[in-house]
Amino acid sequence: MLSAIWETEGLQTVGIVVLVFASIKLLHILGLISFSEDSVEDELELSAVRHRPEGLEQLEAQTRFSRKELQILYRGFKNECPSGVVNEDTFKDIYAQFFPQGDASTYAHFLFNAFDTDHNGSLSFEDFVMGLSILLRGTVQEKLIWAFNLYDINKDGYITKEEMLDIMKAIYDMMGKCTYPVLKEETPRQHVEVFFQKMDKNKDGVVTIDEFIDCCQNDENIMRSMHLFENVL
Repeated sequence: MLSAIWETEGLQTVGIVVLVFASIKLLHILGLISFSEDSVEDELELSAVRHRPEGLEQLEAQTRFSRKELQILYRGFKNECPSGVVNEDTFKDIYAQFFPQGDASTYAHFLFNAFDTDHNGSLSFEDFVMGLSILLRGTVQEKLIWAFNLYDINKDGYITKEEMLDIMKAIYDMMGKCTYPVLKEETPRQHVEVFFQKMDKNKDGVVTIDEFIDCCQNDENIMRSMHLFENVL
């Protein structure tokens, strides 16, 4: 699927798809795509961990996951991250496992920063499920706001051409060389030039969140990609 999208829809759409696809792969590596019938009522009763997550009721109220889904998510999270938190190096190691043909470190860095909303250098279970809730169960508007924050690397409220290019190059490094046909070195820059011109309505050299959302909502391919993985959990 992804190789076809590279060829027909361009890097701008792939950037949105990969954002969600990478999160699905993270669920897969944690063994969370399908439910188990085992009792997990004690899954949030922690021992010998550095970080204790919020109560189930609070997380259930703050996300679009059910109590059982949260319990199962936590079981996989705890198995992969016994300390209760994930640092950036661990996050990169996880992504390297399912993108072994490329270099996923830069994209994992950007994605880690997007999940790490309080910017303390580590991901708690709360950070993890809050981001996943938006990516898998959020409205289109919520997903696009999350994606904008990913592209807004320095968090100044604008996306520059350089920031968009950095993300696209990271995607290219992670999986571009494994696509067919193989992308040329200049392909990310060419796609960014075209898509940035489309997004930057007032031609002031930056893309605002309103410009980003408006452009994406009027792009049929991006809108289709928003609904690809809604029912995986």
